[in-house]
Amino acid sequence: MDDLDSTLHQEHPLHPHPEGNDHLAEISKKGYNYLKEGVLEEAEKAFRQILEFDSTNSYALVGLGDVARKRGEKKKAMEYYQKCLAVFPGNGHALFGLADCYKATNQFTKALEIWEEYLLVHDKNIAVLTRVADTYRKLRNFGKSKETFLKVLAVHDDNAYALIGLGYLHYDFKDYREALLYWEKVYTADTAHADVRVLTSLGNCHRKLKTYREGLPYYQRVLEEENDNFYALFGIADCYRGMNQMDKSLEFWNRILERDPDNKVILARAGDTLRQLGRLDEAEKSYYKALDIEFDTYAALGLAMIHKEQGRYQEAVTSLSGIMDKDPNNARIYIEIAECQQKMGQRNEALNTLGLLQRRGLKNHQFNGMMNRRRY
Repeated sequence: MDDLDSTLHQEHPLHPHPEGNDHLAEISKKGYNYLKEGVLEEAEKAFRQILEFDSTNSYALVGLGDVARKRGEKKKAMEYYQKCLAVFPGNGHALFGLADCYKATNQFTKALEIWEEYLLVHDKNIAVLTRVADTYRKLRNFGKSKETFLKVLAVHDDNAYALIGLGYLHYDFKDYREALLYWEKVYTADTAHADVRVLTSLGNCHRKLKTYREGLPYYQRVLEEENDNFYALFGIADCYRGMNQMDKSLEFWNRILERDPDNKVILARAGDTLRQLGRLDEAEKSYYKALDIEFDTYAALGLAMIHKEQGRYQEAVTSLSGIMDKDPNNARIYIEIAECQQKMGQRNEALNTLGLLQRRGLKNHQFNGMMNRRRY
């Protein structure tokens, strides 16, 4: 059971006692104890035993729904919750479980409808409010999401789920400074036991804000807990890149590649770093290895830049043309191709490339300068 489920059941006891039958009450209690301990097979047996005596018993139907939900059998779980609601329309546990299943299957609108029905009776339930706010976030409804998270903070001003959720909400909408404020509140509340997700989120904000030196310590703290955490290694490598410390950046790209040697994104990043260090042969190998796995725009562009720098203009044009085919709205590619064609004395071809850029309505600050200088 996750912490949000625990919050829900603090208001609605986890061990229900069906009225009028002590024997069924005892079985029900055992079933929910098994459920809490994760002994799902025994929990299922207990709830099915209750249904043999009472086929519409709400506790057993909800219990079987919870068992199925924990097994990842969302469709089966929904059937049990709906059976319960058909007899007991306002059952809080069934509403909660059904909404969670809809959310887990990306049926966010249906989940919201059910949670809002639940909140008509239990309007201060933290678990449900937090889920509602998070679902609005996934639906890109900034206003409703923030409003609902703030309702949680009105009840508990230090609620970590709401603060973290508000951080993600502002991050999603590229308001990185505001996201930092919420995540820092969570971090400073208990720095000794900081959540890895909060630490990486703080680091990510600083990377987005290009305050790399401030982001670095958060990622380093994560590595103290998990020395192979991908997000921390990536974040540190990118921070060092932003700080122009390429040797250190390469060290961390390579640490990722030691564990995941066929990661084309990291191979391209390592290639870029090697290229900036002037180690062109190694950079070329890294780019080719990435492209052997699957086409990657950054690897192809890096390879083209090496060929251009080495005066291998036709090879550069070949690489760049491959990018243009897959990303025809990338204005930079047309400029790079035109420059290579000009270097090869292909004036008409260069003009045609720039004309294609213009006809497609793409803009690039280099374009006017190139034309004004009558380079072609």
